[in-house]
Amino acid sequence: MKTEVRGNGGSISLQNPSLFNTPLDPITGALKGCLGSLDGACIEKLLLHCASALENNDVTLAQQVMWVLNNVASTVGDTNQRLTAWFLRALISRASRAVEGYGKVHILDFSITHCMQWPTLIDALAKRPEGPPSLRITVPSCRPQVPPLLNVSKEEVGHRLANFAKFRDVPFEFHVKDDDPCLSNETFATQFESLLTQLTRSQLDLRDDEALVINCQNWLRYLSDETKGNTTTVRDAFLDVIKGLNPRIIVVVDEDCDLSASSLSSRITTCFNYLWIPFDALETFLPKDSRQRLEYESDIGHKIENIVGFEGFRRTERLESGVKLSQRINDAGFVSLPFCEDTINEVKSLLDEHASGWGMKREEDMLVLTWKGHNSVFATAWTELED
Repeated sequence: MKTEVRGNGGSISLQNPSLFNTPLDPITGALKGCLGSLDGACIEKLLLHCASALENNDVTLAQQVMWVLNNVASTVGDTNQRLTAWFLRALISRASRAVEGYGKVHILDFSITHCMQWPTLIDALAKRPEGPPSLRITVPSCRPQVPPLLNVSKEEVGHRLANFAKFRDVPFEFHVKDDDPCLSNETFATQFESLLTQLTRSQLDLRDDEALVINCQNWLRYLSDETKGNTTTVRDAFLDVIKGLNPRIIVVVDEDCDLSASSLSSRITTCFNYLWIPFDALETFLPKDSRQRLEYESDIGHKIENIVGFEGFRRTERLESGVKLSQRINDAGFVSLPFCEDTINEVKSLLDEHASGWGMKREEDMLVLTWKGHNSVFATAWTELED
């Protein structure tokens, strides 16, 4: 699947135009209502409003909706997944600097966020004094069946991003890297191992004149860290494959907890000492009878069940701590890139203003989001180690 937008050219043909025929509610009604309950349905509604406004050339409403989207991007899923959105500005800042001077940017997006973070990057690229580069985003068709879930196809997400990019006058392409259709009923692990063989420069149509950015957000944890005989782990194999693609920068974001131990007692102890954070955060921000809170707590409960109740390929939650995963990435031949002080101060300011209880610190080149002083989510940036 491919979606292309070139500047202010012709309109984009949508696979399901009826999705955008819903009458627009006033901004004071629909959008303020969404701000009170930032669930998946609300995010989808905001995207629909934005696309509809663009289709109807309602610039004022489109700008209002985009402002909301840029401020609540990725706020679906459990508490820690939603709060990775606070890293968005820092990561976008780092990725933007890494591709300075390039007229073409290609992002391989391995994440569970349904591309919700990319409107902010598109907006940042559109503000370049020399004009925006062309932007390509490629996503895999397979995805772990974990929250946040969205009742919209990847192709439809691509069309909505294309509308957004068109509005910001950023040349844009969106591709879905399809799996073998024979594997459609197989597990994510099986589908991804098949996809791994397709991650080559030729099959991804990588071009020498573009800056390649690889985004791994809440993704590596779902790649097996178990060896089979003398073979390498899928996690290490993935790192080897993406190294061969010669990326300009790799961004890694995940929860800062080590749940990869083979010992059940170790996983129970670590799980108990970490997963109080989302429960405590929910206690702080949502009332006990909130439907949203019950859904998030149910998601956390399913995560605990997987960590404790299953072994082998059925145990899909295999988090590594930021320090442990950073060592793995370093061993694969990458070197970390530090975040600049201005970026760190900007994120700290955002947290102080909008998220009481949350803080941020730096551990070497790793940014760490904290809840009441306890590590919650980490973010790192990497590039290939030069020989």
